[in-house]
Amino acid sequence: MKIIFVSQDPKPERWTSLLSALIPNAKIEAWSIDTAMGDADYAVVWQPPDALFTLEPNLRALFNLGAGVDALLKSPALPDTLPIYRLEDAGMSSQMAEYAVHFVTEFSRDMGTYRQQSTNQVWKTLPPIRKEQWPIGILGYGKIGSAVAQVLSSLEYPVATWVRQARESDVNTIEMFCGSENLNPFLNRSRILINTLPLTDSTENLLNYTRLAQLKEHAILMNVGRGEHLVDEDLLLALQEGRIQHAILDVFRQEPLPAQHPFWGHEKITITPHVSARTLRDSTVAQIAEKIIKLEAGQDISGCVDRRRGY
Repeated sequence: MKIIFVSQDPKPERWTSLLSALIPNAKIEAWSIDTAMGDADYAVVWQPPDALFTLEPNLRALFNLGAGVDALLKSPALPDTLPIYRLEDAGMSSQMAEYAVHFVTEFSRDMGTYRQQSTNQVWKTLPPIRKEQWPIGILGYGKIGSAVAQVLSSLEYPVATWVRQARESDVNTIEMFCGSENLNPFLNRSRILINTLPLTDSTENLLNYTRLAQLKEHAILMNVGRGEHLVDEDLLLALQEGRIQHAILDVFRQEPLPAQHPFWGHEKITITPHVSARTLRDSTVAQIAEKIIKLEAGQDISGCVDRRRGY
């Protein structure tokens, strides 16, 4: 069995050594176009070149080093029948929940005002938080979205989620809205909107002016899904008009965010460099190794991408 690691990481041995320790009977190599032999069984990848699929025609499965596979599915060379497995959690859910809690409490408890008071040596308590004034809406209820929803609900914020297909909530305190016909009612009741959706044809540009305008007054937008979910110009207009109070953006259409982009320096936008949920190497490799071992043993594994849905 041969496994290849395909990434732009300048130190691929940090990954291949871990894989070798967990699957000692496998031949594991860092792959490049110049060294391709065409005999690989499995590929562990992050943004691989299209040439991978022509130079390695015998691949039995592809393992993506992330939960989002939108970039991978755009490859014109990707074989139609090649199974793709996305990363399932591997420590990302708890990170995303921490990120969300940080910014939810930042705004709902008015921590910015307290910091300003501290700078000006002002000792003044603000009115206590009334959580019913901060209903949270979470777009998506996968592993990450559900973790964010459950943590915020446990802090007694009113939480609702929106999903494309009908299902029942597994937590009584979390209200669930399903289908396109219930998107506007979901937005209407949300003051803090957190996007955790995967990027698909149907979710691209979902966060446009019309939808942002459906949110409650003084709304907060947090985008941790993909940059292509958000129409940048529409957000700037919504901020200018006061429909959105503040935006926390961790993902962008172009990364790194170009120096001339109007998001930089905007007083109502907080930018983080795609760090809301980092891939944890040890957990990621352990998950992928376990799945490869199970596949070799003829067992079923989870995380297979449904190309029709895009995730």
